[in-house]
Amino acid sequence: MACCKSSAAFHIITFFFFFVIFLKLDLSYQISTVESVGCTNRWIYVRWLPSRFNFDLLSNCSAYPLFGDFCSYLQNHGLGPKTHNDSHSWYRTDPLLLELIFHRRILEYPCLTQDPASANAIYVPYYAALDGLKYLYGSETNFSRQHGLELYNFLRYDDQPEIWDRFAGHDHFLVMARPAWEFSQPLHVDPPVWGTSFLEVPEFYNVTALLPEGRTWPWQEQAVPYPTSYHPSSLNLFESWVKRVRNSRRSTLMLFAGGGGVGANPNIRRSIRNECKSNHSSEVVAAAGGGGHFNKVCDIVDCSNGICEHDPIRFMRPMLRATFCLQPPGDTPTRRSTFDGFLAGCIPVFFEEQSAKSQYVWHLPGEMYGEFSVFIPKEDVVFKGLKIVDVLMSIPNAKVRRMRERVIELMPGVIYRRHESTLGLKAKKDAFDIAIEGTLERIRSKLKVSSQ
Repeated sequence: MACCKSSAAFHIITFFFFFVIFLKLDLSYQISTVESVGCTNRWIYVRWLPSRFNFDLLSNCSAYPLFGDFCSYLQNHGLGPKTHNDSHSWYRTDPLLLELIFHRRILEYPCLTQDPASANAIYVPYYAALDGLKYLYGSETNFSRQHGLELYNFLRYDDQPEIWDRFAGHDHFLVMARPAWEFSQPLHVDPPVWGTSFLEVPEFYNVTALLPEGRTWPWQEQAVPYPTSYHPSSLNLFESWVKRVRNSRRSTLMLFAGGGGVGANPNIRRSIRNECKSNHSSEVVAAAGGGGHFNKVCDIVDCSNGICEHDPIRFMRPMLRATFCLQPPGDTPTRRSTFDGFLAGCIPVFFEEQSAKSQYVWHLPGEMYGEFSVFIPKEDVVFKGLKIVDVLMSIPNAKVRRMRERVIELMPGVIYRRHESTLGLKAKKDAFDIAIEGTLERIRSKLKVSSQ
C-alpha cells in the first residue's frame, strides 16, 4: 500500500512540474498576432486562475474514499496510463479528467490571444467536477449551494473585473466533467439533495458549460462526447485502426456492454438481459436482414461495479464483433459506451432521445440519426413486448452496411486525439475541435441577442 501511495505521489509531483512548465512555455509560444491566418472570429483568451481552482485539486485524487482513488489516471495530462507498454493510442482514461484533457488541448489551440478585449471567447480553466467532489463526498456536503461562488468572486471582483464586465460573462466558457444534474441542486431545498448548485447559481447563468450530459431543457450547457480510451497521435495510427474496424467480422447481431437490469422492477436493461438470455445461441443464424449471418444473436459484456471503466479490452473486442450496440439509459440517459461503440464501428441502438439525439447536436447532428443509428422506444420494449432482435433483423443488409460506414465516418469527431498529434491527424476535426467551434458560434449568438 505504501508503494502505491508513493507511486501516486510521484505521478502527481511529476505532472505538476511538467504541466506548469509546459503551460508557461506553450502560452508564450502559441499566443498569436492579429495577422494570424484563419483566426478571424476564433480568438480565445485563457483566464489565469490561482492553482486552488485547478492544479491543487489534482492533489486530492485520493482524498475521497467513497468516490475512489484516481491518482494513477492523471498520467499523460489526464489521458491516464497506457493500457500496455507497447500501446500507441490506448489509455486507461477516467472520464472525470475531461477538464484536464480540455485544458491541455486548448494550449495547442492556434488562435490564443493575450488581449482579452480582442477575444471572441474567454476560457476559464476551472476543474469544476473535481472541486465538486468535496461537496459530494467530502466534509462540505452541507455547503453544496456555495459551489462556484468563490470562483465567481475571483472573476468578477478580484482579477481584472473588466474582463467579466465587458459582456457580463456571456463570452466565458468552462468544462464540467460530470452530468449537469450533479450541478443542478435547487438553491432552496433544505436539507440539500444530491449534487451541487453550480448551474443554479444566478451568477453563472451567462456562462457556457461544456459537459458530457445536459439537462432536458439546457440553456446554460452543451453536451460534448465522453472521453473514450482511444487517443491516437498520428494519422497512420488512426487509419490503421479504421482499417481494422472495417475488416472486422461481425459475428454477433447485437451486444450490450454494461451493468444493471438484474432487479425485479421492469426497465429497459432488464428487458435487454431477458431477451439476450432467451436468444443466447452459438449456432449460426441466417438472417434476411440485420447485416448477414451470425454465430450469436445477442451478447452481454458484464460491466457491473465499474469493472470496464478503465479496461477497454473487456468490451472493445466484443464490440468489434457486433453489428449493433445497445445503448439503454441507466442512472442517467447518456452513456460513455455510446462513443466506445463508435470506435468499434458498432451501430448504436438508442431507446430514448435524451441518450444522444437531444444531447450531442454539435457532434452528431439530429437530422443524421437515421443514417447511423436505430431508435426503439423503451416503452415499446418494456411494456408492449416488442422484441429488439425482430427490429434489427428487419433492417436490410445494404442499409446496415451504409449505417456502419456512416458510424466510421463520424468516428474522428467523437474521439479526443492525443495532445501533440501530427499535422495529418490535426487536419481531421476531433471532439475538442468541434466543441470549440460550437462554443464560439454559441457565444456569438448569445452576444448578438444580448446586444439587441
